[in-house]
Amino acid sequence: MTVATYGSLGCRAPGPGRELYAQPSRLICEQPVTEDAQLIQRTLDGQSAAFGELVRKYQDRLYNMMVHVTGSREDALDVVQDAFVHAFVKLDTFRQNSTFYTWLYRIAFNAAVDQRRRLRRAVSVEQARGASGQEPRDGQPRPEEQLEQQERQRLVRQAIARLSEEHRAVLVLREIDGCCYETIAEILELPIGTVRSRLHRARLQLREQLKGVLVFDE
Repeated sequence: MTVATYGSLGCRAPGPGRELYAQPSRLICEQPVTEDAQLIQRTLDGQSAAFGELVRKYQDRLYNMMVHVTGSREDALDVVQDAFVHAFVKLDTFRQNSTFYTWLYRIAFNAAVDQRRRLRRAVSVEQARGASGQEPRDGQPRPEEQLEQQERQRLVRQAIARLSEEHRAVLVLREIDGCCYETIAEILELPIGTVRSRLHRARLQLREQLKGVLVFDE
C-alpha cells in the first residue's frame, strides 16, 4: 500500500525512516484497456464469470484507496462491495468514455461520501501495535523503530481523515494512487485547475496538522 512520502509534503522525518510508505513508482494516467473492454462485453453477453475477473483485477487497489477515503477498513470493505454490486447492475450504462477503473472509482467514492454523511461518526484509525520484545532479524528495523514508524503512519492517516472530503479526495488520488491530474479531473468531474488548487490546499493543511510531528524543510 502506498501513501504520500515526506518528500511530497516538503518535509523530512525525524529519526529513522524517511518515508511513511513507498511513493508510487509512476503517476498513473488512465488509458483505455482492451482487456477490460472484452471482459465488460462478455459480462453483458451473460458471462458473469468475466465480471469476477474485473473484481479480482481491481478489488485490492480500490480497497486500499477507500481505506484512506473512509478512514476505516470495515467501512472501506462495505463501500467496495457496494461499488462492485452497483457497477455490475449498471454495467450497461458504462459508455467507455473513460476507463473501467475510473468509472468504478467514481462509484466507490460517491458511496463513501454518502456513507460518511449517513453514519456521522468519528473516523476510526488503525492503532499501532506494541513491540514484540523479540530481537529483529538482519535487515529488519528494531521494535522501537517499527513502533515509531507505525505511530507516524497513524498520525498521517488521522490528518488525512480530518481533511474535508473535497481536499481528501484529490490528495488520496494524487499521492496514494499516483493518478495524473487529467485522471483526477475525470474521476471527480472537475476542471484541472480546480484539482491543482485543491491539491495545493490539501498539502498545506496536511503540513499544518503535522507540525510538531514531522520536521519540515524551510
